[in-house]
Amino acid sequence: MAMEEPPQLFLCPISMELMEDPVTVSTGVTYDRRSIERWFFKYGKTTCPATMQRLNSFDLTPNHTLKRVISTWLDRASSSSSSTPLCTKLAREKLPSVLAGIEATPFKVTALKNLRRCMDEDVAAQQDFVAYGGIQVLGRVMTQALAESCAGVDFSAFRTCEEAGAVLATLPLSDDASVELVLKPECMKPVVAVVQRGSAESRLHAMAILAKISGASGADRDWTPGVDVDDLVKSLLELLSDGASAKLSSRALDVLLDVTARSRGARRAKAVEVGAVCVLVELLPDADRRVAERALLLLKRLCKCPEGRLAFAEHALAVSAVARTMLRVSVLASRLAVSVLWLVACSATPAERVLDDMLVSGGVGKLLALLQVENSASTKEKAAKLLRVHGPFWRQYPCFPTDLRDYLKFLN
Repeated sequence: MAMEEPPQLFLCPISMELMEDPVTVSTGVTYDRRSIERWFFKYGKTTCPATMQRLNSFDLTPNHTLKRVISTWLDRASSSSSSTPLCTKLAREKLPSVLAGIEATPFKVTALKNLRRCMDEDVAAQQDFVAYGGIQVLGRVMTQALAESCAGVDFSAFRTCEEAGAVLATLPLSDDASVELVLKPECMKPVVAVVQRGSAESRLHAMAILAKISGASGADRDWTPGVDVDDLVKSLLELLSDGASAKLSSRALDVLLDVTARSRGARRAKAVEVGAVCVLVELLPDADRRVAERALLLLKRLCKCPEGRLAFAEHALAVSAVARTMLRVSVLASRLAVSVLWLVACSATPAERVLDDMLVSGGVGKLLALLQVENSASTKEKAAKLLRVHGPFWRQYPCFPTDLRDYLKFLN
């Protein structure tokens, strides 16, 4: 049998993993040393991640008591896990009383954790849960918990909201009836609230819910009307900017792609206003293939609006970061990078600095190389147009290679 789930107190608020070396910061919150040091010294943060209070001191005090308690729990849990089952199979006839009990009990977090363990990877139990009104129950529980949390009635109420979201994330949410239930405000508002201010683990659950309903909704049904999309986008960008978790960043990119695919004009301009272009550009230098491709696709969408092109042109590293991905990351990344540069330099009159950066960063040479190796007619056409339109400007530079001068003459 698997080891029982550790108490929430034993988990680091940043990584949501069992703490190996718990240390306490000046606000009184305890973190795993490796996570909090990464927060301070790698990402340059000056706040307490849990309370967002600014810290005057970065001293870390070892929490020896908690470390001993965790060690004792580990010894006990490992010895009992082989003989004690975590959960019995969720019987269909007991579901109505189980659901009623979740709404009635004052210990909702524990009840929801047990329910999640019972339903995990049990397709039949998940189907029965939905059939007996489980989604509606979760919606009511989350709505009440969120209201209590916002009103300050119960500081721990938000944990109930997070745990209910974790139960919801275990469900397939692939049929129209389930999607319609989740799209109702009593479910969607708490889910979005968890994305915005939940723990790392609960944010992953919330974004998994959004991904499932997006996939089930398809292009014909928009899940965003009942959501404050601007606040959601801002929260997702903050997750990307923090970069504390690769999984969170990946999920955040997926949700941003879905939101921007369903939006145009003013909504994309609002995303630019809250710093989307800056965050995506600064994500590129250290990004792996999949992250780079999605960041470039988002930049392409944002640069279709004037605000996006202006923000891109004003960022000192934007051109070089995008140009660097060409012929280096993947075929798709090269095509997306060309599209971004084409939007910025050909669909509007570009600033001279943009053209300067394209030459200095090696982007012009890569455009010429792409004409030789690229199979996409659209990408070749955009690269050729960039070279034809701005070739005279680039040729005036002494550093412009002679062989490129000759090739530009041939293009013209």
